[in-house]
Amino acid sequence: MKHPAPINFEQVLNELDSFDCIIDARSPAEFAEDHIPGAINCPVLDNEERIRIGTCYKQVGAFEAKKIGAALVAKNIAIHLESHFLEMPKNWRPLIYCWRGGNRSGSMAHIFAKIGWPAYQLEGGYKEYRRYVNQDLPKIVSSLEWKVICGSTGSCKSRLLLALEKQGSQVLDLEQFAQHRGSVLGNLPLQDQPSQKHFETLIWSKLKSFDPQLPVYVEAESKKVGNLRIPDSMMDCLRQGSCIEVQLDMQHRIDFLCEDYAHFIEDHSALKTQLGFLSQLYGKEAIKEWVNLIDQGNLKDLVQLLLQKHYDPAYQKGVIRNFSKFEQRSQFTLASYLPEDIHHLAQTLIASEN
Repeated sequence: MKHPAPINFEQVLNELDSFDCIIDARSPAEFAEDHIPGAINCPVLDNEERIRIGTCYKQVGAFEAKKIGAALVAKNIAIHLESHFLEMPKNWRPLIYCWRGGNRSGSMAHIFAKIGWPAYQLEGGYKEYRRYVNQDLPKIVSSLEWKVICGSTGSCKSRLLLALEKQGSQVLDLEQFAQHRGSVLGNLPLQDQPSQKHFETLIWSKLKSFDPQLPVYVEAESKKVGNLRIPDSMMDCLRQGSCIEVQLDMQHRIDFLCEDYAHFIEDHSALKTQLGFLSQLYGKEAIKEWVNLIDQGNLKDLVQLLLQKHYDPAYQKGVIRNFSKFEQRSQFTLASYLPEDIHHLAQTLIASEN
């Protein structure tokens, strides 16, 4: 192959798995924000180098910037070749992209093609991929049958989704993708949320693998999961979905939440900080009462108070207002939060589809 073969995203959409490697030639910062599923990052300019070339282009001129950039790009491609690709056979078939399918991916694809590999450069690069996702996501969402798992906080909805998925059902776990549990206490320890773009990439990548003839289970969510926004087209469809309400008695919910939120139970300072964000809703005196319960070690009493005063009223108000078929919901009661009871409920839900 004398020249790299250009190819657009719609051409490769159903063939991404046929490439031996998808290479994102952008900077690490660009890659971290979002990337094509399955891609690896081999930057031809790192974060600092990209800023340096951009500054030179603006302050000195295009010719000087291109000279410096060419030297850096050549050096970095050589490093990637030596570090990752020297052992690849002649028929190794990579797909390479950058921001708009321009100089960075073109340089790498050109060198790879000159070596003799059947390298492909993605036309339009990441920008074209992102345009396609924005256009395609609403179409996929509207083509699916949604079954929305509702239930008060602590009723094991996320664990039920996991049990359904293990038994072969189609499941979209938005909280897993968002790295957040969707409430004021929802942030996970040592876990940063992805960018909005990557959140949408994860959703799109999962949905495009689903069979539209089968239902998709999803948890009832508000418009935002932590700092991330559920796409409007998806939110509209979820709110029209069939509702399934899971019920669990108060004591089991309290015990489950103390187990599931052990990181807050163990870190009283972090728990107090998060509760402080509710002061505008409930006033400083209420927050002081909750903090006193923490200091006294009465954490189960605190959990029950939070459920009764904050979470349960918010849930009842939210599902009735936002989910149009909630009044026609089917209801199921969990015996406990033990894995075998959640597994049994998942089996019951799957059986009810037939």
